Amino acid sequence: MTSKSRTTTAKIAPVHPGEILKETLEDLGLSMNQLAKELRVPANRISAIVAGKRAITGETALRLARYFGTSPAYWMNLQSRFDLDTARDSCEAQVKSEVRPRAAA
Repeated sequence: MTSKSRTTTAKIAPVHPGEILKETLEDLGLSMNQLAKELRVPANRISAIVAGKRAITGETALRLARYFGTSPAYWMNLQSRFDLDTARDSCEAQVKSEVRPRAAA
């Protein structure tokens, strides 16, 4: 008798933009404090983003984009994707059970 192998797919947690920022800082050999000084923002703003405890705001996206030579949309899209993936993980099933799609006209 042969046994069937089961493949289990583990869900990957959404990636907070702070993780991307942390990797960028490490790649460049730049500290969070150095970045905060360059961006002219409080150091705790950068450390909270890197720790995944704070979202990237429009203003911070503008500053990061200017400093790193990217677009503000890059940083905002990372944040938006994280927010949507997190919401999907936490409440999509509830929304599907509570909200009926609008009937076509």
